[in-house]
Amino acid sequence: MTSLSISDVKCLQLAEVRIATSPSADCRALALKRQQPSVTGKDLDGLFHPLILKAANRYQVDSALIKAIIMAESNDNPKAVSKRGAKGLMQLMPKIAEALGVGGSFDPEHNINAGVRYFRKLLNQFDGDIKLALAAYNAGSRKVREHRGVPPFRATHRYIKRFFQYHQYYKNQTAW
Repeated sequence: MTSLSISDVKCLQLAEVRIATSPSADCRALALKRQQPSVTGKDLDGLFHPLILKAANRYQVDSALIKAIIMAESNDNPKAVSKRGAKGLMQLMPKIAEALGVGGSFDPEHNINAGVRYFRKLLNQFDGDIKLALAAYNAGSRKVREHRGVPPFRATHRYIKRFFQYHQYYKNQTAW
């Protein structure tokens, strides 16, 4: 892990709050790097990539969508547990994991397969509308139906915004 110098931290703080009107080239590069998803590529493009491709092909979901969900949900951590109890790479809630027959939420293959299958179900439910399917993945399909669209929850809006940033990143990677 690379440590940042005090000047790097100050540079980032200035860049992030847009105080710097003409930052140095180094500062701009550092700020741009920070704007990219904190993706190492190590696991999503290595260890988990075959699992993601297999599930994406099986359920006919673009693999870039799945990678973006994984980054937005767990930041590529197969052992992640949310405050509400969601587990694994795709942050499956215990009831959903049980309904999908997941043997172990921390098993990347089981978690990815079930998460993609669930996301496919949501895509079908919301007529292919990715934004509504994501809102349902995050806040629950009942909330999306109740609000007749993306619920007015700050966390859900932040989640969707983060997802689309990651999705753009992964789409660009596959375009090479």
